Amino acid sequence: MDIAAASALLATHGQEHLLGFYEALSPAERTALLEQIAEVDFAQLDRLIATYVLAEPTVPRGEISPPAVVPIRTADGAMIMKKQRAFALGEQWIRQGKVAAFVVAGGQGTRLGYEGPKGCLPATPVRKKPLFQLFAEQLLAANRRYQTTVPLYVMTSPANDVATRSFFRQHGYFGLAETDVFFLVQGTMPAFDFDGKILLESKGGLALSPNGHGGSLTALRKSGALADMASRGVELISYFQVDNPLVRVVDPLFIGLHAMDEAEMSAKVLPKREPLEKLGNVCVVDGRTTVIEYSDMPETLARETTADGHLRFSAGSIAIHILSRPFVEALTGGGGEMALPWHRAAKKVSCVDARGEAVRPTEPNAVKLEMFVFDALPLAKKVVVLETLRSEEFSPIKNASGEDSLASSLHDQVRRAATWLEQAGVRVPRDADGQVAAAIEIGPLLANSAAELAERGDVNPTIASGGTVYLG
Repeated sequence: MDIAAASALLATHGQEHLLGFYEALSPAERTALLEQIAEVDFAQLDRLIATYVLAEPTVPRGEISPPAVVPIRTADGAMIMKKQRAFALGEQWIRQGKVAAFVVAGGQGTRLGYEGPKGCLPATPVRKKPLFQLFAEQLLAANRRYQTTVPLYVMTSPANDVATRSFFRQHGYFGLAETDVFFLVQGTMPAFDFDGKILLESKGGLALSPNGHGGSLTALRKSGALADMASRGVELISYFQVDNPLVRVVDPLFIGLHAMDEAEMSAKVLPKREPLEKLGNVCVVDGRTTVIEYSDMPETLARETTADGHLRFSAGSIAIHILSRPFVEALTGGGGEMALPWHRAAKKVSCVDARGEAVRPTEPNAVKLEMFVFDALPLAKKVVVLETLRSEEFSPIKNASGEDSLASSLHDQVRRAATWLEQAGVRVPRDADGQVAAAIEIGPLLANSAAELAERGDVNPTIASGGTVYLG
């Protein structure tokens, strides 16, 4: 795009200010700015500005009820049989090469005090393996167990794409074949002032931010990842986020339940710890499975209990999903806009003002728009909701300290490893409070569940109090 075309385009959409400093830029800066402008869908932005920036959409409401959940534990014989059949079917689909893993890994480790992509963070208690290695080793284990290839799709962001790709190269793709690791970059969305004008981050650059984890679905199409999956015969996408070391990257039970019920999208949930826990609430709204954010859930509903005293709305979303590839193709195809809604958030965004001076706001000065992947759930014709245990599959690393921190996740990893060993008949030292009194790590290449560890029959380490044990 040349300057004349850019000027005409911006004038049509009321964004002429983006070229306000053009004459003061270097040739390289001018080229970069014009390239950014050419990437923007201004016709789409006009609609989004009118709907989400100049107005504040209300959260839609309807008849809200709890979802049907496949329980983690049950005494119902029919459900036990169904889960057994589903597990076998899930193993079959993995073995037949019909499953891919998709990790959303666009975040940086800055909040954790780590400089670099979050997926590169050393995150295990003994070997200090990075998160990416944990996921890759799970796939290696699945490949060996089922004599197959489960490809890995890694969504990066513009901020960490180069570093992420370099990290994988430097580590030999953690044993995976380079051709079975596919990188794609998350899309971005401009930030707007409250009058709908796109902000400039600098005189020669737009203020851009990631378009939300819902944008991962668009990125799958634009990058060619969906086409790559189709060429491999992949039918199901196992979606997870990079910050959870306990995630089960390919879970035969979850995959099998999804396939058995011919679902288009499925979700794992946890029983919430308390009514207002900061997890999305998986509900049924007007007959459609939907996630209501904790901040949008009416408190009276959040606190409702059943006759036996349990929370009525207890299904907390943990961002672990199975999506059918044809469903994602339908959501992102057709030449129209992505089917997911956008969410508005008022944020503090550093920018330059009309004089070209830097602005470092102390209060929200901008609107950011994001899509959320869970908003695809109500668009699916069939959804499976599977309950799992927090202690088995969820201990995210989001904060520098306290809850959901590296420290809390390391504790949970050791506790899970100890539980698996004890279930396999191994003595694990514990202190007077019942806490594990050793640093223990079980590598994914050895086992990815208590059942896998127990079936080996050859794991019997001696674990001393205060000792350090790695089993891999």
